[in-house]
Amino acid sequence: MKIHKAVIPAAGFGTRFLPQTKAMPKEMLPIVDKPVIQYVVEEAVASGITDIIIVTGWHKRSIEDHFDYPFELIKMLEQQGKEKLLEEVKRTASLANFIYVRQKGPYGNGTPVLSARPVIGDEPFVVMWGDEFIYAKPPRALQCIKVFEKYGDPVISAVRVPKEDVSRYGIVEAKNVEDNIWQIERMVEKPSVEEAPSNLAAHGCYVLTPDIFPLLEKAKPGKSDEIWLTDAIQELMKVRPVYACEVKDGKYYDTGNKIEYLKTVIEFALAHKDINGEFRAYLKSLKL
Repeated sequence: MKIHKAVIPAAGFGTRFLPQTKAMPKEMLPIVDKPVIQYVVEEAVASGITDIIIVTGWHKRSIEDHFDYPFELIKMLEQQGKEKLLEEVKRTASLANFIYVRQKGPYGNGTPVLSARPVIGDEPFVVMWGDEFIYAKPPRALQCIKVFEKYGDPVISAVRVPKEDVSRYGIVEAKNVEDNIWQIERMVEKPSVEEAPSNLAAHGCYVLTPDIFPLLEKAKPGKSDEIWLTDAIQELMKVRPVYACEVKDGKYYDTGNKIEYLKTVIEFALAHKDINGEFRAYLKSLKL
């Protein structure tokens, strides 16, 4: 069955960026001239996804506004002859069919997935976090979908991380199946360097099947009294294989903390054709 639905959880408070995120969702933080979540959506669309289900909370209305079709703005841009901006605004609104679901229940990254169940139905689907993305060719999500189409079982994207950074990620112990495909034997959430079974971090993009939903419903609150997707996947692994797709030719961008967000902004500014020259000159002028 072809996968055409993706869930993007975006209901968190973004406490690492307070007070900025008191009024602006962390998913809407700008990377030069586009918000973080647009890069995630564009990756999904480039992977063949047509329906984007964004799970939001009470303070996330600006996400809906961003992907809406703004008639007044479009009319103004047409009158002013700003064709380039007009084209970009229209393109953003037509990227996909956007569906918004309000998160219900306890916090944790498993709850938004469960909240999307009525829209997903009995189809396989993709889950992508709203504050991180990978630039890869082919796109990360498409690489994972291809593995799912071959094996018919859930798939998680994975990347190699420096050994000293394993405590920031969910680390997998896995056996190699072929090339960049691994069958996961167990997952350890944010282990110490000594406890980590490898440096293969599973995160960011999941291809899941509907049998994850009953496991999420039964899941007991774990760390911080929250429902975690990883716990449900661990249960799923008892009855069927779960694979890790080690992403090929990709660059990972994590905008969930201040330092990595600023690194991402700087890197994208240096690659932006409208401003890269002036911005590069400015950086060189700083007495660091």
